[in-house]
Amino acid sequence: MVAAIPIGTRVARPRLTDVELYAWIAQAEAGARIEYHCGFLGIDVTPVISTLPEPERRQLADLGQAALGAFEKGLVHLVQERVGPNRFAYIAVARPRPRAAASLSALLLEERAA
Repeated sequence: MVAAIPIGTRVARPRLTDVELYAWIAQAEAGARIEYHCGFLGIDVTPVISTLPEPERRQLADLGQAALGAFEKGLVHLVQERVGPNRFAYIAVARPRPRAAASLSALLLEERAA
């Protein structure tokens, strides 16, 4: 039997990658949500002040850029939820698919190549 997790409880997840975010966007239905980071993104990706090891910091910076690119293409809404002092949940919410757009894969791959 699986124990129930109380509403509002934060569950630690492995760090999402930009490719995993793209994959999620490609299959997500409008209104679906995914938390792609929890912390303070602006600080966590800045080389001089981030406490993350360099490979993780770069991976997080790529993830942040992927989320921003998906937002700019109209694929997701980006929202934040305060979870504590100087700590936020960064959430992507899937938008309805654009009707006249090229394939979603092409849009996402174009963003990754840029």
